[in-house]
Amino acid sequence: MQQKTETRSNKNRTEATRAALLKAARRLFCEKGYAETSTPEIVRAAGVTRGALYHHFEDKVALFRAVITEEYLAVADEITKSAKTIPGSAVDALKQGSRGYIKAMADKGRIRIMLRDGPAVLGQMELDKIDRETSADTLRQGLAEAMEAGEIKSLPVNALTVQLSALFDRAALAVSEGDNPKDHLEILDAIFASLK
Repeated sequence: MQQKTETRSNKNRTEATRAALLKAARRLFCEKGYAETSTPEIVRAAGVTRGALYHHFEDKVALFRAVITEEYLAVADEITKSAKTIPGSAVDALKQGSRGYIKAMADKGRIRIMLRDGPAVLGQMELDKIDRETSADTLRQGLAEAMEAGEIKSLPVNALTVQLSALFDRAALAVSEGDNPKDHLEILDAIFASLK
């Protein structure tokens, strides 16, 4: 019985240390950016040792990858919740999902982590891989469902997903710089409508 308690306690400590590192790193990456954040700062902010950092993450890039993965998961969760809020057609789900994306990207620091530092630190191919791993290609699936239902014309779904993803990212960047989100959502809705 003692060994099970110790194992559970060790597991809890390990999870708590990892969570503290991720929380501290996210806060610093949001405030200062990846390049200006040092691993000693992260360790201090997390209240752990340097050894603990390197026990959980190979280096700062690996820690950043873990942080950005959590960001992608949070965004995917918001998109999924939004897409399910109003029952309707596949195109309605795509429109609601775009609202979820814009809302999720309004979270403090997410633009900097995902759209500014992410491509520079990890590269677009790695970000695309993380996106596929975390969001289960929600946009691609939504577009495929809309095509199968005959709600939008049949187009090369991979290329359409890439191009619409770029539009979503540019809209999120513009909103983060002061644009009215309603204007961008109106445009995105019009784009979905034009695909009929």
